[in-house]
Amino acid sequence: MSYARAQFGDDCSAAEHGALGLMGEPQLDGDARLMLAFQQGDQSSFEALFQKHKRAIVIFASRFTGRVDEAEELAQEIFVKCYLAASTYEPRAKFTTWLFRIARNHCLNEVRRPARRVAGEPYDDERARTAPGQSPEAQAQGRALSAAVARELAALPENQRSALLLSREQGMSYEEIAETMDVSIGAVKSLINRARKRLASRLAKYMEHRHAMS
Repeated sequence: MSYARAQFGDDCSAAEHGALGLMGEPQLDGDARLMLAFQQGDQSSFEALFQKHKRAIVIFASRFTGRVDEAEELAQEIFVKCYLAASTYEPRAKFTTWLFRIARNHCLNEVRRPARRVAGEPYDDERARTAPGQSPEAQAQGRALSAAVARELAALPENQRSALLLSREQGMSYEEIAETMDVSIGAVKSLINRARKRLASRLAKYMEHRHAMS
């Protein structure tokens, strides 16, 4: 993305190797090493992080807010916040925990703005695309179901939506989600369970309606 190149520099692979050479602590993962290198002035380290995690943040923002038309812009805003807050980062937890805490807080602020409470189509990642060889009817049904899932996700209570997306879309553990959301592990399990039950119930009603209309 030209915006990111202009803001954060170039040569991502060189940045990652430079960060690994700069930081010798074996317990740090690659993301933490890059972030610490960026704190010491290596601008290209942040570009490496941006390129690695941009897609996940775009998808998270799209599904959390229900606004696919603004997902790219929201992702850029989130990374700008990370860029400006870089001095506060400490590698006590995974970099993605810190990143998604900022992403979640930014998305919460956006959905609470009345002018932006509009659900859209789901972000077009590989999982949302139709499989090759499907009939036009099957493709249309798949798109309709994806749109229904996006609407129901956007309608979940904020904490349930956060926990479910971080678990399902990002593969975070209960411990990581608890740290990201600043709640207990028990609360995370409860939120995910309630979100799944509510989503399943709403989608079952959608499928019953579709069956009755066919």
